[in-house]
Amino acid sequence: MTKKIGDQAGKMFEYFGSFLRKCIFSVLSVGPVPDHIAFIMDGNRRYAKKRNLLDGAGHRSGYLALMNMLKYCYELGVKYATIYAFSIDNFRRRPEEVQSTMQLILEKIEDLIKEESMVNQYGVRIYFLGSLKLLSKPVRLAAERAMVATSGNSKSVLSICLAYTSSDEILHAVQECCGEKWDEGSALESKGAGNGLVFLKGNENGKIKPSIVVKDLEKHMYAAVAPDPDIIIRTSGETRLSNFLLWQSANCLLYAPPILWPEIGLWHLIWAVLDFQRNFSYLKEKTKLS
Repeated sequence: MTKKIGDQAGKMFEYFGSFLRKCIFSVLSVGPVPDHIAFIMDGNRRYAKKRNLLDGAGHRSGYLALMNMLKYCYELGVKYATIYAFSIDNFRRRPEEVQSTMQLILEKIEDLIKEESMVNQYGVRIYFLGSLKLLSKPVRLAAERAMVATSGNSKSVLSICLAYTSSDEILHAVQECCGEKWDEGSALESKGAGNGLVFLKGNENGKIKPSIVVKDLEKHMYAAVAPDPDIIIRTSGETRLSNFLLWQSANCLLYAPPILWPEIGLWHLIWAVLDFQRNFSYLKEKTKLS
């Protein structure tokens, strides 16, 4: 009997929370709504230490906070969300910590592709961005399965940066561009129309210009699956990007609440969106100029 009353109370609370969010989001939607929000989930380990929790408990609490934050984003109408899940630099941490984190990531990837998961509920397509070859085989295969399993979803996009740094992303894009141009040069050479190198070419005025341009690089970025972020939210009060989306963040708003990642909630997202709306005209102008 007590359990039944508790379940009913929980459902009523959940319904009230959903209704409250709808009211708040309808008001926020009067102004511009960000198309893309990125998250640097900083503070999971400090959260666990602060509360004397077991190793890994902070990351598990952080995952629950992430699921809530993504739900709020998609309810608001934010189509793209990107999260910094694991940096290439994080592989330098203690082997047992890396192993524990990878095991948790593997477990949560499997949860994401379950039929009843939030991902399928909101029609979210998942991309994993980064140097995936650095991942263990089970994690890499799970990531590939998740991308295939959600490839039919088209309402929203979740990009998970795993084994990622922005410097590696830029290097990857340059290498891909050079390889592409080399192939073009080789094709011309085989036809007797070139020398195998096409890094310079003529424009309509007969002047020489570089063959590789900004758009070529952007096309080969890992994060090319989404537009540049409108807001980057980094918890724990840090205002560093820590090698995350450096290329894409030139004209975005950085919001850095002082709380640790597992403590993030609805009101932090609301304040970030309000700050974005307050600075929208300025950010739009900066984007035009760039």
